[in-house]
Amino acid sequence: MSRFLKYINVLIGVAAVAALSLTWWTTRRVLPATSGEILTGVRAPVTITRDAEHVAHIRAANVEDALFAQGYLTAQERLFQMDYMRRQAAGELAAIFGSRALTSDTEMRRLRMRRAAAMHAANLNPIERQALAAYARGVNRFLEENSGRLPVEFTLLEYDPAPWSITDSILIGLEMARTLSLSFREEILKSGLLSVGEPALVQQLFPLRTGLEPQPGSNAWAISGTHTQSGKPLLSGDPHLQFTLPGIWYQIHLQAPGLDVTGASLPGAPAVIIGHNADIAWSNTNLHFDVSDLYKEQVNLAAGVTRFENGLDRVRVEQEVIAVRGGRPVTIAVASTRHGPLMGAEGNQQLALRWNATEPGGFSFPFLELNMARNWSEFRAALSRFAGPAQNYVYADREGNIGYQAAGRLPIRDGYAGDVPVDGASGKFEWKGFIPFEDLPSAFNPPSGIIVTANENPFPPNYRYPVSGYFSPHYRAAQIQARLRKRAKWDAAGMASVQRDVYSAFHHYLAGELARLGKARGSANPKMAEASDLLANWNGLMEPDAAQPYIVKLTYEHLRRAIVDRAAPGRGVSYNQGIGYAVVERLLRQRPKEWFGDFDALLLRAFTAALEEGDRVVSLNPGRWRYGPHNQLKLSHPLLGDVKWIGGLFTIGPAPMPGAPTTVFQFSGRVGPSMRLTADLGEWERSTLTTPTGQSGLVLSGHYRDHWDTYIGGGELPWRFANAKGDELTLRPSPSPR
Repeated sequence: MSRFLKYINVLIGVAAVAALSLTWWTTRRVLPATSGEILTGVRAPVTITRDAEHVAHIRAANVEDALFAQGYLTAQERLFQMDYMRRQAAGELAAIFGSRALTSDTEMRRLRMRRAAAMHAANLNPIERQALAAYARGVNRFLEENSGRLPVEFTLLEYDPAPWSITDSILIGLEMARTLSLSFREEILKSGLLSVGEPALVQQLFPLRTGLEPQPGSNAWAISGTHTQSGKPLLSGDPHLQFTLPGIWYQIHLQAPGLDVTGASLPGAPAVIIGHNADIAWSNTNLHFDVSDLYKEQVNLAAGVTRFENGLDRVRVEQEVIAVRGGRPVTIAVASTRHGPLMGAEGNQQLALRWNATEPGGFSFPFLELNMARNWSEFRAALSRFAGPAQNYVYADREGNIGYQAAGRLPIRDGYAGDVPVDGASGKFEWKGFIPFEDLPSAFNPPSGIIVTANENPFPPNYRYPVSGYFSPHYRAAQIQARLRKRAKWDAAGMASVQRDVYSAFHHYLAGELARLGKARGSANPKMAEASDLLANWNGLMEPDAAQPYIVKLTYEHLRRAIVDRAAPGRGVSYNQGIGYAVVERLLRQRPKEWFGDFDALLLRAFTAALEEGDRVVSLNPGRWRYGPHNQLKLSHPLLGDVKWIGGLFTIGPAPMPGAPTTVFQFSGRVGPSMRLTADLGEWERSTLTTPTGQSGLVLSGHYRDHWDTYIGGGELPWRFANAKGDELTLRPSPSPR
């Protein structure tokens, strides 16, 4: 090698070392202090103990200081995540990420999320306002004290975050509501299928009482002391949400007079969302009741009016200016009718969206009251003020009681199912108010001693109000019930084994059908014969090292597309709803003649196509296929994960995963258990809470990914309450640095 080339290589090496050193310096220097003292904006000293999992246990002399400290500590660990989420909700990402964020920003501006958050902020009750304000003060005091020492993302993007506000915390809540409850795209999908297909068949793809599943799902259950080793209840929960890095939850323990609560908080908002206090425990799942509707409007935007039967109603058109990093600002027109913003068109008609979260009364924050509840009555009183997103709450207490309560503002519809766009001019399809809290499904100490919710329909067939929802198939709920009845006495470790259950009744059933058919008709196809033998001897577990889950998964995808194409020609690819599994199973079991003359021929075509696809992808015999490489979890930082040289520092995985959308351990690539918790009401210290990554959002922190191996390996982490030990930090009163 020439001397010149050696010189160049040395320069490259020096530059690489310098770059890594700079990265190390800009990230390590912002790691938070975990011991000693900080003079800050508390009214009285606050002690913070961080345990082995880096969970902060905050002890304060008053509730306001506890929430201030929560805001301060969350900003220490998750400031960029908080800023990212409020920007995402408000439609302000393009200002830091450039034009690639314009699509997201445009939708959020059309939804008018920041406007809605400001409206809700003005209507908070005094307790809510005080809690949100204390949290915001803690965030802002951290910003004031750490100017110039913020996380590396702000350095790389060359901007400083704006002060935190009550409105920002509400934006975080609205973004969660959007993720869990906004379903207008599914209404557009069904309407599109109806426009080209056979209505009677299309309707069967969206069963009225079962619905579809556009949002993430979750599991939660409680069992009474008659089923436990301790004689006290056990409560488990594993909310299924989109995976993020850092994770969506930030664990916290808050102690002050009248308050002693631990669990998962939402970065950007105060209090504990899911957890337990000294007396009660709770978890929740998404209710999936439909809380939004699309209205077809005859809109003449040029004239600025839309014509209704009862006269003219004006269209409001406003200009939204979206800042774009590295480019010119983009101006969009945001138009809205009396129903809500225009979100698209169907033919020559504009579609206006009505969504309860952006209407007056569509937001509340009763979580501090819920955190302080001591019994079922106080727990329900807090939930009676909960606006949404609509949830199924599961409850247990130290007195031995278990309960279930649906909560949220659910619109009362008159004359339609709410699952397709309706004529906005007729006046016939307006909401008639909201279902009273006392009429929502509820249960307390059922005779079975078991309560399970897994996003399935909780409303009885004779319910007094029309039910319109996007509920999940029965598979997860049925499997949880079956598992819980197999053992006489349970402990917390046993509950964790149920959360990790990866048996799929649907895939097992389909495997049996394919094995029968393959052995009867596939003798001329060696790969089908091999696959049929594998499926005939399979136990239905969606394990990453098995071939059968991949064979059945591919077959289902071809089968689903063929069924949808029969109902709406050419639209099979567009339908990928969670309820599709139940729809396909019903058709295969009942085999209605209006669908196909020969269902076995349909299955054989799908089976053959799946084997051909697997052969192209894997290039091995079916016995050597593996599910895991096609069912992976990879977590990547939204900004830095793809950056050359350093991107690996901000990426976790990929890891082959078990599970499917139909298993208790629900996993579908982007969505899965955002945490796993079990609360032991007999002894809090036997409780567990495990998240996918770690407490910190700071990449060089030892707690950025320290939960990953335990989570992926199916282990559980202790959920400490009374016996937390570790480094201690004290926050002491000091005037503002400004």
